[in-house]
Amino acid sequence: MQNTIPAESQHLIDLALSEDLSEHGDLTSQFFIPQEHQSTALIVSREPVILAGSAIAQATFQTVDSNLSIELLQTDGASIAKGDTLMSIHGSTRSILTAERTALNFLQRLCGIATTTHTYVAAVKGSQAQILDTRKTTPAWRQLEKAAVKAGGGTNHRIGLYDAIMVKDNHLVAGHAADDISAAISRARKQFPDITIELEVDTVEQLELYLTIKGIDVILLDNMNPQLLSQAVTMRDQTRPDIKLEASGGITLDTISAIADTGVDFISVGALTHSVRSVDLSLELQPEA
Repeated sequence: MQNTIPAESQHLIDLALSEDLSEHGDLTSQFFIPQEHQSTALIVSREPVILAGSAIAQATFQTVDSNLSIELLQTDGASIAKGDTLMSIHGSTRSILTAERTALNFLQRLCGIATTTHTYVAAVKGSQAQILDTRKTTPAWRQLEKAAVKAGGGTNHRIGLYDAIMVKDNHLVAGHAADDISAAISRARKQFPDITIELEVDTVEQLELYLTIKGIDVILLDNMNPQLLSQAVTMRDQTRPDIKLEASGGITLDTISAIADTGVDFISVGALTHSVRSVDLSLELQPEA
């Protein structure tokens, strides 16, 4: 089974393999594994996980050796039990072992993101809040990591600086009046009529001001406790029910349920991507007679 992935992902594979192989290649396999030796290898999970990253793992093996036969036994987003097999690889033993660590590095981190996301999504079940990721991603891995968030049941925030407008405190450090913000929004809307426009606030007073400005789609409520978030939701409901509210800042599994209960529409969690633990997967080789 051949796999086609975006050019950006293929570039990451090429960089990762170059880092591991340099100019001499896999010296251990060259000297200790006969060239003609064939094996079947299974990638097995040593813990319960949500699967993500199967396509780039498959492409890693086939970049090393296009003759390797890959069977994906699970699909991204699937719940994997401890001991389940995710993927089967058949072909040259040298090639399998050469690709092993790079493929697992991709797979273990992306499964870690999906699994963490799934935990956060489960924690707000029953509320209206959607769990969002952020731009706090591994450089050059953003598309992969945001796909892993989706596999875990989360929702992608903006992909980059180019596909949404998000006005944060540093953008307003010079001290813009409401008229200045409104004029900037009007200019943005004229050029990009359908783009999402979001503004960050960290006080109720700031929120009260922004609720009077036309053209805002989302207001981000930064580092507010549940009491303030509830107050913000009430203010929004009474004046601008068309605006969505996003809670953000220092949110953990211990606090997220109370935050979701305030009635906010979105909860963004940087920890989905910036501090996840790679899950425990292993490649188990089964040499053929």
